[in-house]
Amino acid sequence: MDTLFRAAALCFALLLVPAFDASAQAVGSSEVGTARSVEWGKVRRVLAVAIQNDSRNVGTATGAALGGIAGSTIGGGRRANTAGAVAGAVAGGAIGNRMTRGAQPGIEITVELESGRTIAVTQQGNVNDFRVGDRVQVASDGTTTRVTR
Repeated sequence: MDTLFRAAALCFALLLVPAFDASAQAVGSSEVGTARSVEWGKVRRVLAVAIQNDSRNVGTATGAALGGIAGSTIGGGRRANTAGAVAGAVAGGAIGNRMTRGAQPGIEITVELESGRTIAVTQQGNVNDFRVGDRVQVASDGTTTRVTR
């Protein structure tokens, strides 16, 4: 009976959770509430790119620090603790570097704006998101620019 009650409660709770729209464009929390200028244009080119993570050194340093702390608890003496800390730092740094090295799929969209100016915007996505000739909206706050259909 207890299992049945838990299953029913879980199903009810899932009904209360709003569905996430998988097609929704991801935005950073710093973009919420900021005014953006909007221009319209036509897509002239779509190019697949790989977006590399710029914070590789942060992952490596964090992994090394955590590995060193974890490794220092190995062993029963000062030498064993030191050796464990060094080995942990090396392993943690390598793991942190590998985790942050991955690239995400992205696109570079070249847009001819109605003003006559041509711009290229790189953003997450894939080449099937836009086609040459699509009418698009280009929104920018002066720092971050996004292209949408």
